[in-house]
Amino acid sequence: MALTACGSSPEADLEPPESLSERELSSGRSADEQDGQDEPAAAPTPTSARPSPTAAPSPARAGRTIEVAFAGGEVSGDTGRVPVPLNETVTIVVTSDVADEVHLHGYDVSAPVAPGEPATLTFDATIPGVFELELHEVGEELLSVQVS
Repeated sequence: MALTACGSSPEADLEPPESLSERELSSGRSADEQDGQDEPAAAPTPTSARPSPTAAPSPARAGRTIEVAFAGGEVSGDTGRVPVPLNETVTIVVTSDVADEVHLHGYDVSAPVAPGEPATLTFDATIPGVFELELHEVGEELLSVQVS
């Protein structure tokens, strides 16, 4: 069950402490308060909001930008195996002459791409390994991201 503070957005969802029962949550009082004691219930602790993997990076999230293009059945730009340091913020910009979905395996981030409408994938490279970036419908591997 998630609680949302009044006037807050879904990004500010709060999770109740595990020590509170459903009865305590619905009344807003701890078992001690319900038994006549004056100790307040423990305050819910906020969960960390996760940024959208397809959101554009903020200036504070500057990092590595990788650009790749698919046109006429050919891949150009940053192709092959692209090395990225662990914990780097990575933005991948993909242009294509066909409508498709760009998908980065392992991180499970994706975005639509269409002629004249580039796809932008932004993620924090926190999982070491080699991950394929592909055009899903065409089945074309655009590049591999090597996180180490």
